[in-house]
Amino acid sequence: MFRTMKRIIRWTGGRKRRLYWGFLFSFLQTMFTAMPIMGAAYFLDLMIKDSRDEIELSPVLALWALVFMIVVILGRFLFSYLRATFQESIAYEKTAEERIRIGDILKRVSLGFFDKNNTGEISGAVTTDLSVFEMYAMKMTDTLVGAYIHAAAMIACLGFFCWQAALICILGITGSGFFLYLLSKGSHKNAIVHQKAQNELITAVIEYIRGIAVVKAYGQEGVAVQGIRDAYCSHRKINIKIELDYVGCNAMHQLCLKLASVAVVLVTALMTVDGFLPLPVFLMMAIFSFELFSQVEQVNNAAHTMELMETAMNKIEEIEKARFIDEDSVHKPLLNFSVGFEGVSFGYDKRKVLDNISFEIPQGTTTAIVGPSGSGKTTVCNLLARFYDVNKGRICLGETDIRDLACDSLLSNISMVFQNVYLFHDTVLNNIRFGKPEASMEEIITAAKKACCHDFIEKLPDGYHTVVGEGGSSLSGGEKQRISLARAILKDAPVIILDEATASVDPENEHLIQRAISALSKGKTMIVIAHRLATIENAQQILVLDEGKIIQKGTHEELIAQDGLYKRFVGLREKAEGWKLA
Repeated sequence: MFRTMKRIIRWTGGRKRRLYWGFLFSFLQTMFTAMPIMGAAYFLDLMIKDSRDEIELSPVLALWALVFMIVVILGRFLFSYLRATFQESIAYEKTAEERIRIGDILKRVSLGFFDKNNTGEISGAVTTDLSVFEMYAMKMTDTLVGAYIHAAAMIACLGFFCWQAALICILGITGSGFFLYLLSKGSHKNAIVHQKAQNELITAVIEYIRGIAVVKAYGQEGVAVQGIRDAYCSHRKINIKIELDYVGCNAMHQLCLKLASVAVVLVTALMTVDGFLPLPVFLMMAIFSFELFSQVEQVNNAAHTMELMETAMNKIEEIEKARFIDEDSVHKPLLNFSVGFEGVSFGYDKRKVLDNISFEIPQGTTTAIVGPSGSGKTTVCNLLARFYDVNKGRICLGETDIRDLACDSLLSNISMVFQNVYLFHDTVLNNIRFGKPEASMEEIITAAKKACCHDFIEKLPDGYHTVVGEGGSSLSGGEKQRISLARAILKDAPVIILDEATASVDPENEHLIQRAISALSKGKTMIVIAHRLATIENAQQILVLDEGKIIQKGTHEELIAQDGLYKRFVGLREKAEGWKLA
């Protein structure tokens, strides 16, 4: 509990001073909370003495009592306001910075990081875990610190009048602290299981929503929903266990404090009867006994929530410790945009995908890569964009090893059109503008026309301002691919990667897009992965991949003259393109 509190204080970084000021105002608020009780005891003592004719009270005293109470009430609310002003916003400010920081980290890590950490874990860290901090970090820290500051101040006041009562309070807090320790220890174990169950639930829901079309198509709604039900069941079980474990320790924590309060009243009552304490002091002690532990009683919630936050902090720190793929790289301008693979080998975990491949792509030329599925074509593109780092060999852009380039510097020189297009839940305009944020409307329309998507965009309900669904779900596959192509055309980078860019384009528009690609490729280094002959036959170089190795290399004419995989591939494509219904 206190270990987590220290981590939270360190987590606030440069805002520690505001946090400490908040603790000071919390202490002053506590003192102003105790003053009315002490003041009431003082004025009660005066009234008792007046009733015994020991002194004669002045009418002005009532006015002073009223002024005293007003000052105390105003002071209490003032310091409460100052404490909240200094402390409450810290968590929101820091969490906002942390989300941006994690976003920057995720942008710079290898895609292998996402293979090892599922979507639920990452989403849970950025949303749920950080939301726990946002809502509770400062509140629980203030509750914990404020409670014991409050108790210490009250015990000091009691000790001034009766050290026996102060000792009883210390024993009560010590006893409650033992059960808080047990509560905190149990909560820590449960928090780890809770986080795992929560991430599994998030993953199950995301997978169900993403795969809903497949679920419906195969009529497996029941099977798919069962996975979510199992996740909900696990989540429910751990939540119930947390509550049951919480109840026992919390009850003992409360019991220790209540027994201490009763003991204070009994001891001070006996001392008053025996003449060791004045009656006003006893009354003050009795009132104090109920106020004394009012804030310490709330520490149970803080102890439990602190452990949830510690587990969340561990996951967030795990993400923050992820190695940047370009942490040793620098921003560097490039003058040459040829591409070179030198003895490159790569695999996903133990599965080898590329085996010692080497090739050169001169600047301003087009190279097509063909081969059967799983031969490593897309992996070549992913390695050039440095989504992953090679296991062996090196990849050069110009004369520079891409591992020496910062990712921003590398990718600013590359435009990519993926086989599986992703569009953001935003307008068509902003999806195209993503390739060049500062682009004018005229530039965007020009790029859209080159990609043969201007006409269908104009027919959308709001034209370029039409919002597409998440992933572009409101558009057809061909429409999404053409918007993605427009995005790449707009970026106008010196290196172009087209991964099956024309795969979903209808025959009527294919030749128009081929013309657009030809115009786009002028003076640029281009890598094309395609199965359509029209896309690859004009390439200056064709690489034929099979089982992660380059088995043929040359132009279309050179390769078609050889009795190899490329010739068989062309024959099959010609048969497929010539096939029609009788």
